[in-house]
Amino acid sequence: MLKHLIISLCCLLFVVSCATAPPKQQDDICKIFREKDGWFDDVEDAESKWGAPIQVIMAIVHQESRFKESAAPERTWYLGFIPGPRKSSAYGYAQAKDPVWDEYRNATGNGWASRDDFDDAVDFIGWYISGTHKRLKISKWDAEKQYLAYHEGRGGYKRGTYRSKAWLVKVAKKVTTRASRYGTQLKTCRDDLEGWWPFW
Repeated sequence: MLKHLIISLCCLLFVVSCATAPPKQQDDICKIFREKDGWFDDVEDAESKWGAPIQVIMAIVHQESRFKESAAPERTWYLGFIPGPRKSSAYGYAQAKDPVWDEYRNATGNGWASRDDFDDAVDFIGWYISGTHKRLKISKWDAEKQYLAYHEGRGGYKRGTYRSKAWLVKVAKKVTTRASRYGTQLKTCRDDLEGWWPFW
């Protein structure tokens, strides 16, 4: 019994140690990319593939998960200690729900994509932004409207469901402010990041 407990604890510690911690200074995109090796290349690839600006993608990730790889909605608890279902299937960096994540994997052929993989999550957001631009004619640079369509779904955005959600409109404006700040910051460090290598 004790042996099984020790093995279980060791496995748990291994999983926790392998988890990617969120960046320490989330208000500065340059510091985020310098701290997280490979993240800049991942988002730059998504930008190149889908035409979605890095700052808009990163502002959405921040709003959705605060850069937590296994972020998920709160769980319902019964009697205060019995775990019940979560409020939705949203999961990971992008907080993508099961149906739209499956749509992304089928559309891109990226069947092995994982929502707790940063590379896959930002590619998903780039794909979604590009699709929103095609279907709703919303500029890929319009962080506010892109976020509203992201949160409500394109159908919900088209129906104007966000108009009755003052809190969501405020959040979308915050995403715009953050995207603008990230964009300004990125101009000061992008050249360095494109030539940066961790052991130089």
